[in-house]
Amino acid sequence: MFLLAFFALIVERIFGYPDWLFRRIGHPVTWIGKLISRLDAGWNRETDDFAARRRMGVLALAVLLGVTAAAALMAERVLLVLPFGPILLVLAAASLPAQKSLESHVEAVADALRKGGLEAGRKAVSMIVGRDPEKLDEAAVCRAAIESLAENFSDGVVAPAFWMGVGGLAGGAAYKAANTADSMIGHRSPRHEAFGWAAARFDDLINLPASRLSALLFVMAAFFIDRASPGNAIRAVLRDARHHRSPNAGWPEAAMAGALGIALAGPRSYGGQMIEARFMGEGGRPELTRDDILRALKLARVADGLLIGLFGLLAWIIWQA
Repeated sequence: MFLLAFFALIVERIFGYPDWLFRRIGHPVTWIGKLISRLDAGWNRETDDFAARRRMGVLALAVLLGVTAAAALMAERVLLVLPFGPILLVLAAASLPAQKSLESHVEAVADALRKGGLEAGRKAVSMIVGRDPEKLDEAAVCRAAIESLAENFSDGVVAPAFWMGVGGLAGGAAYKAANTADSMIGHRSPRHEAFGWAAARFDDLINLPASRLSALLFVMAAFFIDRASPGNAIRAVLRDARHHRSPNAGWPEAAMAGALGIALAGPRSYGGQMIEARFMGEGGRPELTRDDILRALKLARVADGLLIGLFGLLAWIIWQA
């Protein structure tokens, strides 16, 4: 299983998910999203009371995970009996991590700031974060981009690869289903506070190992980056991670902030409402520039290389056992 994750990470790192393929057939996340939308429309009835909507949300999550895992398991078995089946399986698995697209979206923010200034940077960062872009100055734009890089490295790269290593294509696909459900219905809006409760809690649970591993990878990557500090990264994680509003996002954000000597998170505005939050990397520089985005990207690339190497080592150890 870790061998599959190892090769999937390498393929996605190099090629990403081709635009022409997305235009033709979509992406596994878009297929999963359509199923979630159908379940939400059909089972999240506003006439039901809170408890009933929560129960239906639990059932919807179970159906989503069951359908996704079963489809992926069937695809895996079919692919393995076809000519060049292992290669086809790796290509299918490579659709689950998002190293290349994450890097390109974050890099686009730095490029926009360089070419078009603050307004262009706000527009670029609005594509990857949910906070109000018109209220962001340049430092806040950079902070938002780096936070997105740190959190999505955990959620979009490490976690699907980890669960693929544990459960093969079905494990990785089931993780993507749960994570997509959290992003679509796992928020505290009047419509989804009850129905999305199970998706949000389950996503917190399954992202726990990846968030800790991501923090460790950022700490290790800091050894290879000029002016980065592994020691500060460790101290930031131990001091700040538990104070984040998310039980998981604080780990990679604190590690990246400490490693680079910057401050992430803190107060921000969503939908016109100010959210008070503690800084990750407390005492680090709060006034960030596009150069900090580029340094964060360099740290993430090294961490990604370490992740691939780790999975290759685990695959070799299992192969030798």
